[in-house]
Amino acid sequence: MKFRKLLIASLVMSLWGGTMLFADSASQRVRVIVNGSELDDAGIFTDGKTYLSVRQVASTLQSLVLWDEGTKKVSIYKPNVHMFLFQDTTIFGNVVKGNKITFKVFAQIDNLMTNISAVKVTIVDPGGNEQIIQSKNVTVDKDNFWYRTDDYAYSFDTAGKYTINFYMKVSAGDDWSLVSQKTITAKAP
Repeated sequence: MKFRKLLIASLVMSLWGGTMLFADSASQRVRVIVNGSELDDAGIFTDGKTYLSVRQVASTLQSLVLWDEGTKKVSIYKPNVHMFLFQDTTIFGNVVKGNKITFKVFAQIDNLMTNISAVKVTIVDPGGNEQIIQSKNVTVDKDNFWYRTDDYAYSFDTAGKYTINFYMKVSAGDDWSLVSQKTITAKAP
């Protein structure tokens, strides 16, 4: 009787293990590298095709993602956003550590293939702390526009890289999508 139970248990384990090995070989996880950085959510390779997270790829490429529930369609839009930083009428990209300056962010947006409802501009210090420079609801229904923030006073207290982020929102209920970045370097005097 023991032998029979042992034989049945061995047979069940063999079938289960073989099934698991087959399932593992049928779909494989793949590493996805974009511009030298590995995505957190790996892709899956199965039946000769690679499947990736649309949201993560779009986020990495600084694009907008729209999901249409009715048609079950995902659309990805990559607008061109060029930012310029002005202190008075002078364009800048570097500052001296410890200086407090007043500046504005000027953005030229083109190739915008979808309507948007809001924009937001932030600054992130070298420690990762983010502050909003300006956030505004907008009505844009054309493929290009210009956007300028109000004057913003900021102290560059730490040496290092500060990042200006430009976000867009397709509709009020959507999450913010990062679509462009600009770097300011604060150097020791």
